[in-house]
Amino acid sequence: MEFGFLGQLMINGIIVGTLYGVVAMCFVLIYKASQVVNFAQGEFLLIGAWVCWSFLVHFQMPFIVGFLFTLAFMALFGILIQVVILRPLIGEPVISVIMVTIGLSIIMQAAMKWAFGVFAQPFPQIFSSQTFNLFGLKVQTAYGLSLIVSVLIMLGFGYFFKFTRMGLAMRATAFNQQVAQSLGISIKQVFALSWAISAMVSAVAGVVIAMVNGVSSSLSAFGIKVFPAVILGGLDSIIGAIFGGLIVGLLENGAQYVDATYLGWGNMISVAPFYVLIIILMLKPYGLFGTKDIERV
Repeated sequence: MEFGFLGQLMINGIIVGTLYGVVAMCFVLIYKASQVVNFAQGEFLLIGAWVCWSFLVHFQMPFIVGFLFTLAFMALFGILIQVVILRPLIGEPVISVIMVTIGLSIIMQAAMKWAFGVFAQPFPQIFSSQTFNLFGLKVQTAYGLSLIVSVLIMLGFGYFFKFTRMGLAMRATAFNQQVAQSLGISIKQVFALSWAISAMVSAVAGVVIAMVNGVSSSLSAFGIKVFPAVILGGLDSIIGAIFGGLIVGLLENGAQYVDATYLGWGNMISVAPFYVLIIILMLKPYGLFGTKDIERV
């Protein structure tokens, strides 16, 4: 029975870890493009979930149509945030921009509570069966689908950065903005696109979580839970974001097994990733795959 419980938790860890990895890639994408850590990332999940919920409940749209409308809305929303609020801050100290993203986080949370209330709302049922069996273990259908979608998004990121013109432009911008601009790359377009992609991909994760747990303001906390994965893998590494997400997902569920079976403390699932994060950063301050900066002193 214990091994069955452990297997269930490990499957959940892998599935949730891929979601962590996808959202962590959004952190990395914005950081690589603009050297900004977006502390409003969790609110992108929340807004995406509420917008999709509204399309399905208030406008009675089929799920696929409502989901596509949500992605389009979030892309425009991400571009709007970057153009109207963050673009005027180009050239300002990084800490100023970070403080603006924290302010955006607070404003977005308050706006969602004002628009949709403070109580959780169940997401409309999408699948005829809410669970399926995987090697004798029950898995949420939404999480199973999210695993496939997350892998496709990761492959899409890889193709985008390696083979598309805009992807190469974003890589050049991440390497050196001045050099990229001298090559004719529009830095403003790169920044706007990075925020649009980040908002869309975050919305995908928000919708998946909402399918399982409903829509509530607690969704925004997912961004903070993902942050250890970002730092663990390396703040400027897409591959690191993927591995960091998987490690944190497995750590959480492994800690839950140890806690439930042996310790009985009740909070290990929340704190274990941060303990490991501290240990790894003491050994590798730039994360597992992060680029080490070398400065002349």
